[in-house]
Amino acid sequence: MKKNIWLDGLRSVARMGETAVVAAKAGIKYATEKPSNAKLMRETFESLGSTYIKLGQFIASTPSLFPREYVEEFQGCLDQTPSLPFSYVEEVLASEFAGRDLTEIFASIEEKPLASASIAQVHAAKLVSGEDVVIKVQKPGVETILYTDLNVLHWATKILEKAVPKVKFASLADIVEEIKTRMVREVDFIEEAKNLEDFREYLQLTNNQAATAPRVYHQYSTRRVLTMQRLYGVPLTDFEIVKQYSKDPSQVLITAMNTWFGSLMMCNSFHADLHAGNLMLLEDGRVGFIDFGIVGQLNPEVWSACIAFMDSLQKTDYQAMAENMLKMGATSKQIDTQVLAQDIERLFSGVLMADPQELLASKPSDLNDIMMDMVAVGERHGIRFPRDFALLFKQMLYFDRFMRVLAPYTDIYADQRLQMQMDPSLLLKH
Repeated sequence: MKKNIWLDGLRSVARMGETAVVAAKAGIKYATEKPSNAKLMRETFESLGSTYIKLGQFIASTPSLFPREYVEEFQGCLDQTPSLPFSYVEEVLASEFAGRDLTEIFASIEEKPLASASIAQVHAAKLVSGEDVVIKVQKPGVETILYTDLNVLHWATKILEKAVPKVKFASLADIVEEIKTRMVREVDFIEEAKNLEDFREYLQLTNNQAATAPRVYHQYSTRRVLTMQRLYGVPLTDFEIVKQYSKDPSQVLITAMNTWFGSLMMCNSFHADLHAGNLMLLEDGRVGFIDFGIVGQLNPEVWSACIAFMDSLQKTDYQAMAENMLKMGATSKQIDTQVLAQDIERLFSGVLMADPQELLASKPSDLNDIMMDMVAVGERHGIRFPRDFALLFKQMLYFDRFMRVLAPYTDIYADQRLQMQMDPSLLLKH
């Protein structure tokens, strides 16, 4: 125990030194090359690793809190990192399953990882009982680095708030606390296992046999190791490959979207990072959802208001859009919805010209611009959107990219097969 405490302390000191070196290099680069502040910050965050990468992703998905140039720059904040030697993975497994012989659990573990991100590395394996699984193994020292970084950030924000009392983001310390809460959850794989089980229960409750998620092997999982059923499939980003497994690629996308939209209403949390690496078409034709490390939580009423907002957008009913924008966000003051409606009309008439349906055919970057403009309009009226609203919109951008591959000539949102809101009677059963 003392050895672990000593090691953690040593790692903390080393981490602070590493942070100081990277910050010094960033200062030199700023003095000599004069890059934009946003670009320099993104590059510095990527150099600093896991905590700062996650912080960058938080900035990218929270346009209501950060300046536009930073939100746009951090859209490209990369989470893929070089893989660690297999010996490190063995070290974590031996520590987590102390007292148990690994050869009695795993018949084999592939040394080359399937994926490597800032917090964890994923390896294919086979259980002694014969099942093919994947093992998500947390990288050594991640928690120590996380807490060290967050303490440094907390200390820095306190100094900044004292030095600049009128700083625009007066609740910086609160923001760091919010990031800490979310990131601590992300390094606890027991939480991720709960998210997976919740999603699987939802599929069972709704008798959804067209989609699936990996089964968790709880007896071989801990806070730092997650052992799951291995799903075999292909990503939804290659039309020709998808067509080998499905006669109608657009139906694959409809299934994925219907399943996800239903989870917004019926699960305790929703998958908030459903990019091409986390959504696949299985060999048996089902859609597979994987990696539930990043999730959001959305009040069903907020999603209902989002649906109504999109419906009123298609009808160009700006008054209804204003009323639903109020339901989507939160405000502590009286709002004049007529004035808000006029502001929304100015925004969308400028962006969409004559046809509001063009919104759904916009490029992801255009949609992102529209969202930030919409958030800005809301904020001018004192409306604050929940943070998970941004996660929700980010996922809509991911779906937009899938549409361009799987249904380039179809207006998916006008497709009768798409069900963006779950049957309320099913909610009562949950």
